[in-house]
Amino acid sequence: MSTAAPRVAYTRLAADAFKGLLAVSTTVHASSLDHELQELVYLRVSQINGCAYCLDMHSTALRKAGIEPRKLDTVAAWRESRFFDARERAALGWAEALTRLPDGAPSDAAFDALRPHFDDKGISDLSMAVAVINAWNRLGAGLLPPLP
Repeated sequence: MSTAAPRVAYTRLAADAFKGLLAVSTTVHASSLDHELQELVYLRVSQINGCAYCLDMHSTALRKAGIEPRKLDTVAAWRESRFFDARERAALGWAEALTRLPDGAPSDAAFDALRPHFDDKGISDLSMAVAVINAWNRLGAGLLPPLP
């Protein structure tokens, strides 16, 4: 569904909360996670949540960053794709586990897979990145901001 305007003007009507979410996003963007990994996580979570606005934004950012098109094309099937390294796989697995909470709390195996690739700060930053994109996805999928 494409609309000329969001369902409600949430950026204006909830301006303080919106600005707060932007501030959190800016902080996460400046965290210990590299830009490409953040964008891959944002893209995968947005695929799960069905947020067209965020899918467009993060796939565009990855293309601009020079990610290989075949890698971008296989994000949804990252487990089967040969284009993802062990660190990316651990991050994507954790992102999926935190996003799909109705399936239960993330497993010890998903958490343990992070340890060879991330220190406690990296795990914290990754978890915050997943939390932030899930918040944006709820706004994008629910309130339907127009695609640029």
